[in-house]
Amino acid sequence: MAPAVDRVLSDPAPPTRTDVVIVGGGIIGACTAFFLAGQGVRVALCEKGEIAAEQSSRNWGWCRQMGRDPGELPLAQEALRLWPQMNALIGAETGFRRAGILYLCRTDKELAKREAWLNEAGRPLGVDSRLLTRVQAARLLPGLAGEWAGGLYTPSDGRAEPGMAAPAIAQAARRLGAAVLTGCAVRGVETSGGRISGVVTEKGAIACDSVVLAGGVWSRLFCKPLGLRMPQLPILSSVMRTDPLAGGPEISTSGFGFGLRKRLDGGYTVASWSGNVAPILPDGIRYLPDFLPALWAQRGGIRPRLGMGFFRELLQRSRWRLDRPSPFERMRVLDPPPHRAILRQARRHLTNAFPVFQSMRVAESWGGMIDVTPDGIPVISAVDTLPGFHIATGFTGHGFGISPAAGQLMAALVTGKAPVVDPAPFRYSRFTDGSHPRPSHLV
Repeated sequence: MAPAVDRVLSDPAPPTRTDVVIVGGGIIGACTAFFLAGQGVRVALCEKGEIAAEQSSRNWGWCRQMGRDPGELPLAQEALRLWPQMNALIGAETGFRRAGILYLCRTDKELAKREAWLNEAGRPLGVDSRLLTRVQAARLLPGLAGEWAGGLYTPSDGRAEPGMAAPAIAQAARRLGAAVLTGCAVRGVETSGGRISGVVTEKGAIACDSVVLAGGVWSRLFCKPLGLRMPQLPILSSVMRTDPLAGGPEISTSGFGFGLRKRLDGGYTVASWSGNVAPILPDGIRYLPDFLPALWAQRGGIRPRLGMGFFRELLQRSRWRLDRPSPFERMRVLDPPPHRAILRQARRHLTNAFPVFQSMRVAESWGGMIDVTPDGIPVISAVDTLPGFHIATGFTGHGFGISPAAGQLMAALVTGKAPVVDPAPFRYSRFTDGSHPRPSHLV
């Protein structure tokens, strides 16, 4: 069952020409469109299904700096500077509240790892995270039960509503002049003189100077006909939503086996902190050497599973004609079922930590596909071998929280303006230049 998402009506037809076409109407695409349109750039935002219908509405809604990879942390800090302004900037509600986030630690070893991140990444960049004892954590989390060594708390982190934010931002981009097209799959790009000259959509061609691929888990498939190597592992995350519940924590919290966020409606979004499923797919096997360090670091937290998706991908062509329906039209919205056993475990761990949740009623649950990179940080980059083509993908479950800054950075790269943060950690070429990117030991 998919979560509720605010509907965005489509423009009736694509423009014949624009400056930039954005492929993918999730929160990254919407933020990029908003910041480009705000600079007077002509933009067409094309989504094969509905705005934010996939992972952009299925995530937890956390907006955090705490625990980020040191290379990604400046971008997360910029996002937390922007989030409190977003409602005013777009003239609509995103659900953002600066409520804080707290990581609970069961053991001294877990606490030491959080302290290492604080000393090596958080404090040097001025993040207001601080270590807590068990007693201090209990003061912030009334009703906390169980044995905990302590925790790491960041009061400046926040939360927002995934079902509201991307649609509201896309609508704001439209008010600034962007075209917003739903049910409009981009089948591929056209080139002239070795650079981008347009795209072909199912509703017609659009001439343009630049393309931004913000396609989430679909990005790897989109890149194949272009001969671009995009190592990307899809991970199934399972989430549930409760009815309104009194007495639960205001602070977004994670502990062994669970994570939670209070919602604007008084209910909670609940999931497993580390229980996710990795579908075994042909490209996953092909890119296995890229991902072995990350899989080893997450051993026990990711469960491989073979399903029919393996055979569908095995039979999937790597190239297709642009005058015929593409793979992106055959599946408008990727809507995987949640993994029920993982949700049952999350509920058990949550009620052990907060007995008030024993009476919770699950209103709905859903699955979502996270697009993971080998080093756990996104690609936000131009592609040097194809001038005019840009990629904003591989957000590894962090995309919602850092989306305002990611969109701002992508807009700067497209227009040639000074970026808000150093873009080097997010360069696409790290997967092709022999860098062999690996996840940080701190996260």
